[in-house]
Amino acid sequence: MIKSSLVQTIAEQNPHLYQRDVEIIVNAILNEITEALAKGDRVELRGFGAFSVKNRGARIGRNPRTGERVEVEEKWVPFFKTGKDLRDRLNAPK
Repeated sequence: MIKSSLVQTIAEQNPHLYQRDVEIIVNAILNEITEALAKGDRVELRGFGAFSVKNRGARIGRNPRTGERVEVEEKWVPFFKTGKDLRDRLNAPK
């Protein structure tokens, strides 16, 4: 699902809200999560999961085309861990 599909689905489920208002709300939520992660904070949505940031240290990689060694710099990457409720729903017998 992409963001526009999410906005459309929420707007359809809540006909009393304008689609542009739903889009503003979705953007606000995603911006808050992004800003928290940028500060190094953890964001937990109970029953859904937790977003955090992990450090990947510098390493020596290889260019797949030439096979030549390349230095890869240290970087921070977003990490998502599913919550128990979400995991249970995904693994429920069908």
